[in-house]
Amino acid sequence: MCGIVGYVGRTMDDTALNVVMEGLARLEYRGYDSAGVALVTEDGVATEKRAGKLENLRSALEAHPLAPSRTGIGHTRWATHGGPTDGNAHPHRGGDGNRLALIHNGIIENFHGLKKQLLAEGVEFSSETDTEVAAKLVGREYDRLGDLTEAMRAVVSRLEGAFTLLAVHADSPGVVVGARRNSPLVVGLGEDANFLGSDVAAFIGYTRHALELGQDQIVTITPDGYEVIGFDGTPADGKAYEVTWDAAAAEKGGYETFMEKEIHEQPHAVADTLLGRTDDEGRLVLDEVRISEEQLGQIDRIVVVACGTAAYSGMVAKYAIEHWTRIPVEVSLAHEFRYSDPIADARTLVVSISQSGETMDTLMAVKHARELGALTLSICNTHGSTIPRESDAVLYTHAGPEVAVASTKGFSAQITAAYVLGLYLAQMRGGEHAVNAQAVMRELRNLPEHIQTVLDRMDRVIEIARFMADSRSVLFLGRNVGYPIALEGALKLKEIAYIHAEGFAAGELKHGPIALIEPGQPVFIVVPGPDTPHELHKKVVSNIQEIRARGARTLVIAEDGDEDVVPFADEVIRVPATLPLLMPLLTIVPLQIFALHLATAKGLDVDQPRNLAKSVTVE
Repeated sequence: MCGIVGYVGRTMDDTALNVVMEGLARLEYRGYDSAGVALVTEDGVATEKRAGKLENLRSALEAHPLAPSRTGIGHTRWATHGGPTDGNAHPHRGGDGNRLALIHNGIIENFHGLKKQLLAEGVEFSSETDTEVAAKLVGREYDRLGDLTEAMRAVVSRLEGAFTLLAVHADSPGVVVGARRNSPLVVGLGEDANFLGSDVAAFIGYTRHALELGQDQIVTITPDGYEVIGFDGTPADGKAYEVTWDAAAAEKGGYETFMEKEIHEQPHAVADTLLGRTDDEGRLVLDEVRISEEQLGQIDRIVVVACGTAAYSGMVAKYAIEHWTRIPVEVSLAHEFRYSDPIADARTLVVSISQSGETMDTLMAVKHARELGALTLSICNTHGSTIPRESDAVLYTHAGPEVAVASTKGFSAQITAAYVLGLYLAQMRGGEHAVNAQAVMRELRNLPEHIQTVLDRMDRVIEIARFMADSRSVLFLGRNVGYPIALEGALKLKEIAYIHAEGFAAGELKHGPIALIEPGQPVFIVVPGPDTPHELHKKVVSNIQEIRARGARTLVIAEDGDEDVVPFADEVIRVPATLPLLMPLLTIVPLQIFALHLATAKGLDVDQPRNLAKSVTVE
């Protein structure tokens, strides 16, 4: 997830740079690995870009001012292809004399094949990004056609994946062209000026009049107006609306808090983490692997090391990877791993999970694993961070920046990445393992839509949360993959609502925890689907009856169509049916929403809860 800004106005002055830089400042939450701008000046297209936060770009522009301009684009990057370096920062150049500049949000899945073709034709590249491939292609088409809109249209039909592209050209001053597929782009409509942005925060300081673009559309803006066409060239109409948020709220997409915004971004976080996971032959691929297939094929044990929420995603991974590959998996809290005298060797794969890639406990566990001779793989959301650099392989999540301290979309993306890893290993084992992996991957691609369905059903959960704002204790039960979801649901409530909450394996009830049940005690129960093996569904329904008989208030999360739970539930919260091992991506959503709105009803700061930091960088 990156931030993009486009501007075109009537007068040749410093307005273009000011507008673009102000927009990037508001969009920096979307990415802070690097930032860059391109301005169309009287001497051509001038660019400046720097790795790191926006302040680095600002300092470079102060040291080397760009010429006045009325047309500009800007980008703040969340690294996907290629590390966070000056060379990989956007904009990228293309065309004869590098007179075109282009920026990009998203992932171009088939860029490897396109780049191979361009290299064979003698095209030179200066970055590791998929974006530069698009820049070279659009630049070549402009040289052929002489029209920026038509050049963009000629290229987008060749691209696969999710992308928003913005381009300017030295020979077309006063024009910015944008295109979108499965990635956000909105138009800002001003007087004698128009704007483009990945969201309205890019231009909210200048206009509240906006235009929503549809799927597979191209927009061309000039100072006088705009034109929208489909990828096929047919004229199209955008949907005009007025932004009712102020500038501060716009940074949160109109949501009251970043946590709420990030919960609602989970369909995109999961979808983006699945993008680009197959090669030209349809086989699953990882991001960066410095482990040979021969080494991976000899793995006989996997150890997941992580802390907090990431550890719970690792617990989900254990169930899934063991089932799909028959390789034994254990989950170790990273801060305990080094001190437990662990057993690991060259046939052990140690998988670390960290949103920031800087979690000190996890980093030290990875280093210790390497000292023992184990292979190491990182699941991480931050390109260029320390843990991926210290690991033999990395599988990046593409959740985008997570501002709220309590992780939500990061958790879902970690589970998704763990699924991809498990399916990749299953594919390597061949036979029925590989066939099953393909079937699961097909269903996994439906999960973003299912998550959105759950989000659309949350009105009653919000009511329950507000009603329960005075609760002093909430319990959570689950079995199989529902158990780590119960733990994560309890953790969210602890983190942001500061009340007693505990998650239990439902089978443990009669071994002690049932003593906590008293009349009125709220208990969330994550119910596995009726198709879950080993009759776990019946067992959990029995657990519900046991606690209901002792006066518990039962809040049941169950699949659509599961009527067995109805007689024993005070509330039934429905999620779409899917494969049993994929259920965590759906069942966690109501628990996140519940914690968010209960804490909000208590008047608490959910984005920055007390005593907590986003990344724990000390051991």
